[in-house]
Amino acid sequence: MEKVKDFVNCHYEKHMEKGFFELDLAKELGPKANPSEVDWESTYFLQHHPKCNIEDFPEIGAEFRKFNQCDSETVEIYIHQLTKVAEKLAEGLSENLGLAKDHIKKTFSPPFIGTKIAKYPHCPDPERVFGLRAHTDAGGIILLLQDDTVPGLEFYKDGMWVPVTPNKDHKIFVNLGDQVEIMSNGIYKSILHRVRAEKEGCRLSIATFYNPGANAVIKPDAKLLYPGGYQFQEYLAYYQGTKFGDKAARFQAIKEMFSK
Repeated sequence: MEKVKDFVNCHYEKHMEKGFFELDLAKELGPKANPSEVDWESTYFLQHHPKCNIEDFPEIGAEFRKFNQCDSETVEIYIHQLTKVAEKLAEGLSENLGLAKDHIKKTFSPPFIGTKIAKYPHCPDPERVFGLRAHTDAGGIILLLQDDTVPGLEFYKDGMWVPVTPNKDHKIFVNLGDQVEIMSNGIYKSILHRVRAEKEGCRLSIATFYNPGANAVIKPDAKLLYPGGYQFQEYLAYYQGTKFGDKAARFQAIKEMFSK
């Protein structure tokens, strides 16, 4: 895991750090700026399955190939192992609902697996902007490898924002997305979370998503009594405009759209 972090940090420093501080957001974080609807993050998204998009990032592709040639503990192996963890979690979640253990896996099939790589640079005025605004994740099971020194991630629980403490033990933090809440008819919850901007340090986040395939039809099993069904890509289309809005209102709108 340290080698995966090293690879990501090296790429950011070589190709993205300078560019981030040349963005309008970074330049204009002054008294007259209103950054409430932007995020203080530098990010890109790698797709692994069913299609790999690494060649869409030429500099990453070259570094990735070099990294794989020089090291037996590769990014590919890391993603493969995380996928196995996600599948095992999906089995446990399914069985706990009283369903067949392959229920979530079959519903997601073929799953979409991708990784959001984000850096949250030091911010000159962290009181006026978030690293990432409060939201729930759209997809299925999220496996997060986070920074081992710089804080910032917070989850909302019992009316309070609770910080997730950085750790150096290579722990993977597990979060559930909206589709798991919907498939379970609310038994499982997708949790509101955010990232604070920090004045000191540059936080790393490597979040791997085990999501439904774009055409997967999402609905609870008949035992769990949830109206209607929809394709995940239809949910994503609606989610894009409501990501930072109230989740309950989004779910109600989805119910009304697809239960007619």
